[in-house]
Amino acid sequence: MVQAHLTKFRLLKVALLGALFFACSLASQAEGRTLSPPSGKIFFGVTDTGEASDFRDFSRAVGKRPPVIQTFHQWGNSWDKSLPRWRALKARPMLHMTTRADNGEELITPRQIARGRGDDYLVRINTQAAKRNLRIYLRPLGEPNRCLNYYAGVDCSGNVRGGSYSYGWYKQAFRRIAIITRGGAKRGFINKRLRDIGLPKVQKVGEAKRLPRRLPRAPVSLVWSPLPAGSPTVSANRPARYWPGKEWVDWVGTDFYNRYNNWKHLSNFYKKWAEGKNKPMALTEFGLWGNDGPGFIKRIMSFSLKREKVRMLVYYQDFGSSNSFRIQNFPKGRKMLSRFLNKRTFPKFAPGFPRFR
Repeated sequence: MVQAHLTKFRLLKVALLGALFFACSLASQAEGRTLSPPSGKIFFGVTDTGEASDFRDFSRAVGKRPPVIQTFHQWGNSWDKSLPRWRALKARPMLHMTTRADNGEELITPRQIARGRGDDYLVRINTQAAKRNLRIYLRPLGEPNRCLNYYAGVDCSGNVRGGSYSYGWYKQAFRRIAIITRGGAKRGFINKRLRDIGLPKVQKVGEAKRLPRRLPRAPVSLVWSPLPAGSPTVSANRPARYWPGKEWVDWVGTDFYNRYNNWKHLSNFYKKWAEGKNKPMALTEFGLWGNDGPGFIKRIMSFSLKREKVRMLVYYQDFGSSNSFRIQNFPKGRKMLSRFLNKRTFPKFAPGFPRFR
């Protein structure tokens, strides 16, 4: 009898240890998926112009080499030109995925993404990131509550667009992007995850000659990034309308410039989405727009340093030497930014940055 009780106790202990290990494993996977900076650090980044020389000029101007570079790509674009640049600069990429082609054409709608029309692109991102062990932040359809974006849910008069651009289709598109790009299972299991949320299985479309039997686990991190209160700022355009759900989002992010600097909206965004959802937060775009502003730079940097959930800041520099965002054109703001970036809080490299093999 005693022996039987001991056996049951041991079995129970093994089961509890197994459950604890499984729970810790899931927590570890979730933490690793964010690709967060080391404890106490904040990743600083800059947007990509397509020229490595602009990244280096920016680095010299602010006195700190950014460990993150954000590249804006139209839907379906290859990495043939971007990947060599990311590697040469040793900068971890953030990929903003937009549906607007360089010629102004709309390439795909949120509904079409959700229904699988763009799956060849998503499978390619998954397999390329996994094959190269490329740690990459994916920022799909950023600023969905900015009316000028093709995939926006509200037009510039404040009217809900509906149809292929409804909030529901945006959220389903985001979920599909997350499921396929993350991978980590046989295609049959990926298909089940899609069916469970009411979406069709992985589609053989575009240039895909065949679908892989397994989508490998890719080191991607999904960034959801609406504007703090929407443009236009109407109740129908608030970030909550576009929230795809905690399971599908690794980072919350938003954009903030000195031209449109409603600090109350930014503070509310941080409280509701970073603190409220327990997610790391990124300023996916911030900067000076049209005017020098050392006070703005001081305030936005102080805001970030005082809030533990803010883990990334990406300066938007646009293109060309005469544009309205170029930090080199704002001497006072540049000096203020340099002063903050001198702190050890901001590392020069992200762990596992892209390398030539």
